[in-house]
Amino acid sequence: MGATSELLAPLVDALRKHVLSATKIHADDTPIPVLAPGNGKTKTGRLWTYVRDDRPAGESTAPAVWFAYSEDRKGDHPQQHLKQFKGALQADAYSGFHHLYGDGAIYEVACWAHARRKFHDIHALHASPITTEAIARIGALYRIEEEIRGKPAEVRHMIRQTRAKPLLDDLRHWLEKSLCSLSAKSETTAAIRYTLSRWRALTRYVDDGLLEIDNSAAERALRAVALGRKNYLFAGSDSGGERAAAIYSLIGSAKLNGLNPELYLRTVLDQIATHSIRRIDELLPWNLAVALQSETSKAA
Repeated sequence: MGATSELLAPLVDALRKHVLSATKIHADDTPIPVLAPGNGKTKTGRLWTYVRDDRPAGESTAPAVWFAYSEDRKGDHPQQHLKQFKGALQADAYSGFHHLYGDGAIYEVACWAHARRKFHDIHALHASPITTEAIARIGALYRIEEEIRGKPAEVRHMIRQTRAKPLLDDLRHWLEKSLCSLSAKSETTAAIRYTLSRWRALTRYVDDGLLEIDNSAAERALRAVALGRKNYLFAGSDSGGERAAAIYSLIGSAKLNGLNPELYLRTVLDQIATHSIRRIDELLPWNLAVALQSETSKAA
């Protein structure tokens, strides 16, 4: 597997460069058990995912995902991963990302799914008029997004400005007013304060049609990791975690481009040993898509 990883490294690096050349990416992370050397126990490593996918804004640039492994969850890892990236980072409220926003080269776009989840979790345990209305108001924002998904960025921007922005203005006023009727220590108060404290990042999407309302693209990318954890106990080492990140990058990018991941990996492994590194981009999923989709159709 080590030799295979060395062969795949230039291809994974090409994926990384493609993802980070975007002006907007989605980011998230998830734990992965890793065998600790010497004691037979596992430690918790981390897989970070970075997704480029502008298809919801009508863009034709190929979507892709790049995974990176780290031994822990320290904030210097995303700083290292994104040191050459400039643009919008759609992510959750993890404090490790906050160091990225200092000089303005990277700016934060928050996730309404996380804000909605705060109210939903409270509502599921003990519903109240405030949680009911909060969920309904956020749901109205999502209905607008359903209507404009796939439309050009300028169209999305116009519709958001005319329809979503007034709803957001009303929502902020209502949230601030609702705080007056709640205990400072209540869970609903915490959910409202979470939302208001991130208001600029949560509402930035209405000012740019390329941005999304939430970070679902990154969360979808991590589902493959969650599924993988059900089928293996742990990565055998930190180098095993790095190999897992490389394979997840290739599998995830193949899926995003409508390819059968197994067929894609088999094709790449058959060709990469004799393929010129100067033409490594030819083996990226979207550049093999036509040939592989044709092969799949013939097999069917």
